[in-house]
Amino acid sequence: MWKAHPKINKSADFVMYWWDRAAEIASAKGSRLERFGFVTTNSITQEFSRRTIARHLDGATPLSLVMAIPDHPWTKATADSAAVRIAMTVAQGKARQGKARQGKDGTAISEGRLLEIVEESGLDTDAPNIVLRQRVGQINADLSVGTDVTKTKPLLANEWICSPGVKLHGSGFIVSADEAEQLGLGRREGLERHIRPYRNGRDLTARGRGVMVIDLFGLEEAEVRRRFPEVYQHLTRTVRVDRGEQFKKAGTKDAAAYLDRWWIFGKPRSELRPALGGLSRYIATVETAKHRVFQFLDATILPDNMLVCVASDAAWVLGVLSWRGNVAWATQAGGWLGYGNDPRYSKSRTLDPFPFPHANSNLLTRVGEIAEELDTTRKEVLVEHTDLTLTGLYNLREKLVGGEAFTENDEDQRRRGRVDIIAELHDRLDAAVAEAYGWPADLSDEEIVARLVALNAERAAEEKRGIVRWLRPEYQQKKAGVATIQKKPEAEQFEALLPEAASAKPSFPRDAIGQTAAVLADLRVGATLSADEIAAGYRQGRRVSPRIEATLEALVRLGYVSAEDGHYRLRRAA
Repeated sequence: MWKAHPKINKSADFVMYWWDRAAEIASAKGSRLERFGFVTTNSITQEFSRRTIARHLDGATPLSLVMAIPDHPWTKATADSAAVRIAMTVAQGKARQGKARQGKDGTAISEGRLLEIVEESGLDTDAPNIVLRQRVGQINADLSVGTDVTKTKPLLANEWICSPGVKLHGSGFIVSADEAEQLGLGRREGLERHIRPYRNGRDLTARGRGVMVIDLFGLEEAEVRRRFPEVYQHLTRTVRVDRGEQFKKAGTKDAAAYLDRWWIFGKPRSELRPALGGLSRYIATVETAKHRVFQFLDATILPDNMLVCVASDAAWVLGVLSWRGNVAWATQAGGWLGYGNDPRYSKSRTLDPFPFPHANSNLLTRVGEIAEELDTTRKEVLVEHTDLTLTGLYNLREKLVGGEAFTENDEDQRRRGRVDIIAELHDRLDAAVAEAYGWPADLSDEEIVARLVALNAERAAEEKRGIVRWLRPEYQQKKAGVATIQKKPEAEQFEALLPEAASAKPSFPRDAIGQTAAVLADLRVGATLSADEIAAGYRQGRRVSPRIEATLEALVRLGYVSAEDGHYRLRRAA
């Protein structure tokens, strides 16, 4: 299949080869295939699979989705039934749908029916109860209606600081504290740098196992044998044997490479290690989890592959990531996965394009103070009460926010878990982050996601012009080889110019969306400007002044910009 369909990403679901072939047939000139539909796992909305859908929705002979159910239980649950969640998609050529309504840019928009579950029960019976809600509109590649987060672009501002944790490829690397002592910890000089605390997703959401991991990254085989003989022998009897068996079964290049360097993790994450250097802590979230929770981990802890790590020790960054707007963004951008139907946090689709607020230090300090208190409160609760878990605390918070009834046991855990305080801190955090963005605090999740998508376009336009709003400038600028520019009073986060920005002016965009994003970006950087002053920053010069002025006047009418004597200034709420 890979050889016959090289255009499909090898990480895409197997069913996407058939989805792609059906789409090709339906799009072909003179085709008699009007519609096609598939039942798939709900991971069709994940990045590598949805690229196949997006290619056909945006192609030269585009299809449209006329019906989709992004998530549905697989019923009935018998002893041999598959424990999966499924998705359903029906597509057809746009030419077969008759006259479509027109979008603001004049392009045709084909509407479809998106069905979402609002209630489900009795899934293990012959008569399950499943209630669906219908929404009508253009269905996006991620099986959503409304703002299309799949069209966002990764931002250089977030580059080099996010990565999944290490992937062991050998359970023998994991040891208990007693086993670590038997392997020489405390006796062998320098071994404390190579046997470290280790955490996976279950350690964070449930209860920690208290295990450690043998991390020999940077050491050669002979050095390990000479300096740490007990460790070498242990890994020889466990990891080396396991990898040898894997190579016999698979015989792949990866299996051969893992066996060749058997004392090193399969994925040691060489890019994550320098990013964590010099930090006392970093931010982590579980890749697939019921509740999207971010927390600080001590820098001595080595994270598992199922943790997504953000190499920042700034409390305000933790606060923005914990904001309900980012949770809504991450849920829509990352999608859902597995039988538990848990949201998935994907580095490339959620963190890389996410536009952080560009606010003054007082606002960010306030966000950070709330985030610190929230993180500390949760950690204290879990230390004091060993029967409580992070997932349990957020289950109770969900009940509290939803106004659900509490059982006697719930009330006990609510009291000991300080659930009301956690809920209050989240409310305060949501309001503080909204203020940092300059947005109303009562926006719906859908409105927030729409604004974040627009802000992503604005930041991407800025970066094309060479201006980057780094998340962690002191580290990222060295990686990028850029020069810092002077900070402005109203924007106290660092900005930087890309090397090529000083020598070449960008072209003013031709499309309306790009023009709007570019003008907003100029106003954010330049405070109060005239149309001619903005035009001077582009290759076309004053020739584009009329278009810039028209864009500015439209933004004035929409309330995003204020005007006085031919000069324009960005309103705070924009």
